[in-house]
Amino acid sequence: MKRLIDLSHALEDGMAAYPGLPSPKIGAFLDHEASRPRYQGQAEFYLGKVEMACNVGTYLDSPFHRYPARADLSQIPLEKVAGVPGIVLDAAVSSHEAIRLNPSAAELHAKAVLIRTGWDQRWGSERYFEPGPYLGREFVELLIQAGAALVGVDFWNVDDTTDLARPAHTRLLGADILIVEHLSNLSALPLSGFRFYAVPPRIVRGASFPVRAFAEAGQ
Repeated sequence: MKRLIDLSHALEDGMAAYPGLPSPKIGAFLDHEASRPRYQGQAEFYLGKVEMACNVGTYLDSPFHRYPARADLSQIPLEKVAGVPGIVLDAAVSSHEAIRLNPSAAELHAKAVLIRTGWDQRWGSERYFEPGPYLGREFVELLIQAGAALVGVDFWNVDDTTDLARPAHTRLLGADILIVEHLSNLSALPLSGFRFYAVPPRIVRGASFPVRAFAEAGQ
């Protein structure tokens, strides 16, 4: 039996965003009680309002995030973000350490490559945004050479945040390999045999945006 496995963090009013960005404001434009007069007491509706920077929660980066002339969220083909065959790679790393993995190119080709470190267990604490693991240059080059479709991580940045050149974003997005950061619950996934979904809204000039990332596993 097929099962769906949620891999995203919930968005909440006032939650921590990417360091240096404001927390999201999530509330009502019109709540149930205030809407009743519009319907003469016969119905009531909640109209929500969200104000936020787009790099919050679990989100996908488009090539436009790094390159002004490359594909934005509205131009990403659905087959690159929906039903992508997935593979999980375990990385036993500590804080601020490069991830250096060497799987075969065949394992990575056309795959959603998800890096599982367990860093997501820090979510909601101040420790989450401590200097975390990041993708080593050799591994980034392997992902590109192998033709990976997407790379997702359960920590907060594929790059060493002390490196202002952001080489992982630069190389991956330059090769049209999409990036999903802040994944969660990768511990529930098998190493392979699942399909990955991380579909953002179709936003013209959209660079990054939260997604409801999930996997479909089983027969």
